[in-house]
Amino acid sequence: MQIEIKIDSSCTEPKIVIMAASMTEDINTIIKRLSMDPPQIISGIKDDKLEVLEQTDLIRIYANSGKVYAVTDKGEYTVRLRLYELEERLDKNQFVRISNSEIINLKKVENFDLSFTGTICVKLSNGITTYVSRRYVSKIKKILGV
Repeated sequence: MQIEIKIDSSCTEPKIVIMAASMTEDINTIIKRLSMDPPQIISGIKDDKLEVLEQTDLIRIYANSGKVYAVTDKGEYTVRLRLYELEERLDKNQFVRISNSEIINLKKVENFDLSFTGTICVKLSNGITTYVSRRYVSKIKKILGV
């Protein structure tokens, strides 16, 4: 793929032109990425204080006993959104759902242990170990290229 950038001071607004012999999956991916909305704000409550959580700081988000929690290096926050609402707000290139009750940040994963039969063990950067449910194993393997 060739990339060409032209700087023109008379141009008032950026313009993207894609030239190809035919429509391909790569072109569709580029179009989807360019048309995506910017990530939305996620806030969490800790010690009776509401804080804006940066997506890059999130390690995992999980549901337990009817509540949703977001874990960062600074601690654990209660989030007032449902997991499916958070999944819509999170960067799809960085976050992946590994079970009905958990979403992880792929950039905060230390390793995936594939030796378990029927599931995958995930070690996160903060030392927490979690597991991919059987329902999501094939999706994770596809993302990992396994």
